[in-house]
Amino acid sequence: MMFSAVESRRLYRQVADQMRALIERGELAPGSRLPAERELAQKLGVSRPTIREALIVLEVEGFIDIRMGSGIYVTARKDAASDTPPEDFEGPFELLRARAVVECAIAEEAARLARPEHITVMDDNLARMAAELEDRRQALALDREFHVIVSSIIANQTLNRFVGSIHDMRMTPYFEKLASYFENTETWRAAMEEHRTIRDAIAAGDPPAARAAMRAHLDQSQLRLSASFGEEPSDSTIPAAWRRVGGK
Repeated sequence: MMFSAVESRRLYRQVADQMRALIERGELAPGSRLPAERELAQKLGVSRPTIREALIVLEVEGFIDIRMGSGIYVTARKDAASDTPPEDFEGPFELLRARAVVECAIAEEAARLARPEHITVMDDNLARMAAELEDRRQALALDREFHVIVSSIIANQTLNRFVGSIHDMRMTPYFEKLASYFENTETWRAAMEEHRTIRDAIAAGDPPAARAAMRAHLDQSQLRLSASFGEEPSDSTIPAAWRRVGGK
């Protein structure tokens, strides 16, 4: 079998294609249960985040049904694929890694430049988020706003546009489906408290602490989206490949 034609494609797309082909050929029958994520990752020689992204694509397309606490099942799909993501579509974990590279540096620089009025704006955002933890749409909007506020301290419109656009990429069916399993009032509360730690480091004018606080926040975001679908214990550590990206 030749793979040269797909080498440039995103790995999670290649994994989704392989699994989709098995389903379409009938090798994975409707109602059958897929191996657990960890086993799939081992069989295919890829990371669990890659498996997670591939499974979410297949669920949005209607090929599988993810049942929290039970497992992943092949569905009796009736329609032709219409929701396939575009070829250049980044998966959730790819975006998180990009954020680790850029937003950690932004937080570090913001701590050097912040003035009292910037801290006031962050405090207002935190107060509003505390009141909206049960409303996912509002919490998501306020989460985006916080990160743009941090970027705006540097007064560079290009950075503001980058941070805003990378957060807007979460508003797709793939991110929505993944988030539906793992975002809740408590995870938004945790994110808010992580924002508060970032705010405190910036307010203290401590660049290394601000970078570390942003990194911890993005590490925790990665872990929240990497929790098990419930068919096996979840990993409790950040994968080494993730930790190497975006600073120490």
